[in-house]
Amino acid sequence: MVRPAVIAGVLTLAAACSSADAPVQAQADEGAERIECAIGPGAGFGPDCLVERARIDDAIVLTVRHADGGFRRFEQLREGRGLAAYDGADPIEQTLADGVLEVAIADERYRFAARPAQGTDVAE
Repeated sequence: MVRPAVIAGVLTLAAACSSADAPVQAQADEGAERIECAIGPGAGFGPDCLVERARIDDAIVLTVRHADGGFRRFEQLREGRGLAAYDGADPIEQTLADGVLEVAIADERYRFAARPAQGTDVAE
């Protein structure tokens, strides 16, 4: 579990594309960005998820779309404190190491690129 003071990053998402990923790309909005994810018990990480960013009321919500059609939604916390589950009751665990925020929820894991905050609010 990461303490709020440890995650002093604004999430940035790295993009990559390939034609083999057409099914998940068809589900996602234009401009979605690719991240590594591991979906299911014992799964290894691969660049198989797409992330969409949207503002809902006063929150920035990241929708992570899986290749199988499933998805998870996370709220980007203010002041660089990482992510929280946006809907659902599953607990979330986060670790930050070497510029990567790894988020685990249920049997799913996601890797987001993170960079140090420059004195600005994460929601910007």
